[in-house]
Amino acid sequence: MQQPAAGTAARWYAASVFPGKEDVAERHLRMQGFHPFVPRCEKTTRHARRIETRAAAYFPGYMFISLDVALQRWRSVNGTFGVRSLIMQGERPLPVPSGLVERFIALTGRDGLLDFSGGLAAGAAVRILSGPFAEMIGRLDRLDPAGRARVLVAIMNGEIPVDMDSRELVAIA
Repeated sequence: MQQPAAGTAARWYAASVFPGKEDVAERHLRMQGFHPFVPRCEKTTRHARRIETRAAAYFPGYMFISLDVALQRWRSVNGTFGVRSLIMQGERPLPVPSGLVERFIALTGRDGLLDFSGGLAAGAAVRILSGPFAEMIGRLDRLDPAGRARVLVAIMNGEIPVDMDSRELVAIA
């Protein structure tokens, strides 16, 4: 992934793109010298008795672009193939909260897909960090690509399945 030069005043901005045109917009923005980022995840579709798994935008219809609005000609983004427009606040593009896109980039694996597992694997012992089951230890039963987890928690001589966000879990040895 190509990153903006360190030490610049570049911030990340959101852009609305035409449905299914994230790849086209990303390619054309790169050709213009911009640094776009489209978070992707695996999407499974079923049609005519066929199951197909492919990479799809995590936020369909949106992408992120690193810009220095004081130095770069950011208005040309709005005229790029596949891009509807930058998300604006008045006359200026609206920056996304600091650290948000950087976190998505950090969660992106070598395959270009978001990985919310954080090193968790089915069958691993986990500690629940928050919520009504905070500080309890359980066994991870299942983890889906959207970041949801099912943990089997030992309560009253049995294992009770509890569904929660995987960010609320930490693996223990």
